[in-house]
Amino acid sequence: MNKLQEATDSNPLLELRGVTQSFFQGLVKLDILVNANLSVHAGEMKALIGPSGSGKSTLLNIAGLLEQPDSGLVLIDGVEANSLGRSKRALMRRTDIGFVFQFHRLLPEFSASENIMIPQMLAGLDRFEAAARADQLLAMVGLQARADHRPGLLSGGEQQRVAIARSVANAPRVLLADEPTGNLDPDTAKEVFQHLSSITRATGTAALVVTHNQQLALNMDSVLTIENGQVIPIG
Repeated sequence: MNKLQEATDSNPLLELRGVTQSFFQGLVKLDILVNANLSVHAGEMKALIGPSGSGKSTLLNIAGLLEQPDSGLVLIDGVEANSLGRSKRALMRRTDIGFVFQFHRLLPEFSASENIMIPQMLAGLDRFEAAARADQLLAMVGLQARADHRPGLLSGGEQQRVAIARSVANAPRVLLADEPTGNLDPDTAKEVFQHLSSITRATGTAALVVTHNQQLALNMDSVLTIENGQVIPIG
């Protein structure tokens, strides 16, 4: 039995059960998610594709505890996370969930290493331990030699690789990526995805990736879409 099979035989690190979310546009009720279900296991990457307005961002925000669903459960490593109080949800976002966005959102006045150190230090790690882990993560994404460079001196692909390293700095259980290669040319996008994939496997993180890049989606473990408010597999 391979490692991925072992992981998928265990309990998922991210699970959505019966999630429903609606919005009102004037007097019209829009059902975005309807009894949506989803699970992602350790070391697994799932792609979420679909047209704009289908509910992908809403689902990602709910999975990341940035929005509360109208009903249903969000479980992070078995914990009913959306049932927690606001402060405990915020703590879980900081310690158990990593985010990668379409725009890298690196702090321009800090070096690549410092950008990775900051979330660790906010979580209570001392500077020396944070620096050592930042160095290790930069090595994993092939940027150890660029540790002292500020974002403005890095290419777009390098900036996004630093953002990936930063997203796993606090060893999250779940990694949520929203169009992580959306601003990159095809060759750079492929390279960044390879680093995202390798770091997901190496750290045993459960990754859910929203993307419009069909080719990258097909290189993940499975591909999902949203139809009529429900999450369904493709192929």
